[in-house]
Amino acid sequence: MKSSYTRGSKWRRWDLHLHTPSSYDYVDKSITNKEHVVHMFNFSQLVCEKLHYYIYIYIDPRNGEIFYVGKGKGNRAFAHLSETSEKEKVKRIYAIRASGREPTIEILIHGLEDEETAMRIEASVIDLLDIHQLTNIQRGYHSRTFGRMGIDQVIATYAPKRVVVSDPVLAFRINQTFHYGMNEQELYDYTRHAWKLGRRREQARYAFAVYHGIVQEIYEIEKWLPQNSTPNIKHERGESSEVNTDRWEFVGKVAQAEIRKKYLYSDISAYLRSTQQPCVYINC
Repeated sequence: MKSSYTRGSKWRRWDLHLHTPSSYDYVDKSITNKEHVVHMFNFSQLVCEKLHYYIYIYIDPRNGEIFYVGKGKGNRAFAHLSETSEKEKVKRIYAIRASGREPTIEILIHGLEDEETAMRIEASVIDLLDIHQLTNIQRGYHSRTFGRMGIDQVIATYAPKRVVVSDPVLAFRINQTFHYGMNEQELYDYTRHAWKLGRRREQARYAFAVYHGIVQEIYEIEKWLPQNSTPNIKHERGESSEVNTDRWEFVGKVAQAEIRKKYLYSDISAYLRSTQQPCVYINC
């Protein structure tokens, strides 16, 4: 089977946000847009308590443009979906829905203790949206933990589902390299490359990208190759591209819909507690 990721240096869009069945990137077509939006319309009480005040953004899925920035707490991020006013943001939501889609909602930052802080950040974000290019050297304060993430990731962080893993899996801890907002290619390359593994690796069918116990993506492993046998985004960022036969990388593709539905954003920390190893075999 030919891999869908044969070129490690090619960038692709990665959306782990609020997508609906009519969205191009949405995998599960078994439910309707309305059912999906109703399901996602509210955070649980536990998630609301963990979020505190937060900043959210609305994105037009037709062109990726951010068209609204807001602040709030609780379920404020979803309030505009049911508005019927003549405001421009409501007109934009109607236009998106007329195309058979729903706006993408993202939590830009959360964990803010008071409304005044949220107001200042909201104002700063609105100002920044007018800037065409930023030159920040580092990510924002605590952005790895409290920064921009999709709705599904917020729920997985504060109210994760625990699952029984019944498939042969190699779980890769990527705590040092993962950050919310990574694109598809970054996550794939940092998960698959490069690990010190024995022949047991051949027994694994799936690879889990795991950040602090939560599965961020699942890949179906197609073959194993020595480190740096294929292009990798790490090479563009200064890492050696010399082939190393002491370490391994896999080539694969995003797993099928039923596997992703079973494991994506689930908590598998129970399988990781007995070891500090970066790679953990499950059912292998």
